[in-house]
Formats: sequence, C-alpha cells, structure tokens
Amino acid sequence: MLTIGDKFPDFSLVASSSLPFEQLTMENAFEVITESSHPGQWKVVFFYPKDFTFVCPTEIVAFANIFGEFQKRNTQILGCSVDSEFVHWAWRKYNPALRHLPFSLMSDLRRELTGRLGILDQDSGVAHRALFIVDPESIIRFVMVTDPSVGRNPAEVLRVLDALQTGELCQCGWIRGQETINLKNAGV
Repeated sequence: MLTIGDKFPDFSLVASSSLPFEQLTMENAFEVITESSHPGQWKVVFFYPKDFTFVCPTEIVAFANIFGEFQKRNTQILGCSVDSEFVHWAWRKYNPALRHLPFSLMSDLRRELTGRLGILDQDSGVAHRALFIVDPESIIRFVMVTDPSVGRNPAEVLRVLDALQTGELCQCGWIRGQETINLKNAGV
C-alpha cells in the first residue's frame, strides 16, 4: 500500500458530477477527473467499498456536511469506489441524502487506482475503506484505512488536515487555533 511520503498515482477517472441532482442532464452528469484537475489544492481522496450500502452513505453525507470547511482550507474532497459512474448516478437518484453532494464520486471500474494504491481487497474486488490526504505537490501526507464495518469521522480528517497545513509539530488532540509545539521554547 502506498503511504506517507509517496507520490499519489496519476489517474484519469470518470465521475458523477458534483452538481445538484436536479440540474443533471446527460450532457453534464459525468466528468473526467485527473490528478491535475484541482491544481494548487490539497485533496482528501476517500475510497469506500460500494454504492447502495449502509455505512458508505453516512460517511459521504458527513463529508458533504462540512465540505465548506475543507473549501476554506483550499482542499478538494473526492469520493471513489469501484462502482460505475452510472451506479453513482442511480444511487444519488435513489438516496435523497446524496442528491446535493458538493463533490464528485469517481468510478474506478477497472480498479486501476485502487490497485496502484494497494487498497483493493482481492477477495471481494472492492476498495478498502481508505482515505488519503494529498498535498498540492501530490505527496501523500496522511493515510487511514478502517475495517469496512467502521465509518470514518470527517471532523477528525479536517483536524489532521489543519495540523498538516501548519507545517509545525502538533501535539495529540491539537485543534486549529491552539499553539503548536515550539522546540526552541521547549528547550530542545
């Protein structure tokens, strides 16, 4: 599995658009997203096992609920599973909570990105519940992988992003606005 300090792989994936569902047409329902689609931005790229499941929509909605906080930090959120872009579209149509997602859901139908990242479950053929924080230079700065039965906490992802963006040492439980660790003042 790729980890901290590795370059996030190049990719080109079709995604369901981040437009509100009511505005989607066959002309704008899908878009191609690549590693360079959001230049100069941090990225939170999260992978989930499957559409039309139970834990996955709770995470997606939780990321959507604090999307504005990620935007304030010059960070783009991208969701991804091995389902097709058409399945993403149908899921958004079926589930009212997903109709107004402010970010795209990418399709890794060929399992190329999940394979290169090392997060493809070989037994089930779906992505592990993995998340990567990637800096503007496409370097992986944080990785989280959980059991498929356990959802992630987007507020904790935001806290880690805040800490990474300080460029400083941050103690356990550090939150935005608190002092960071200053080695010079600590006598080190």
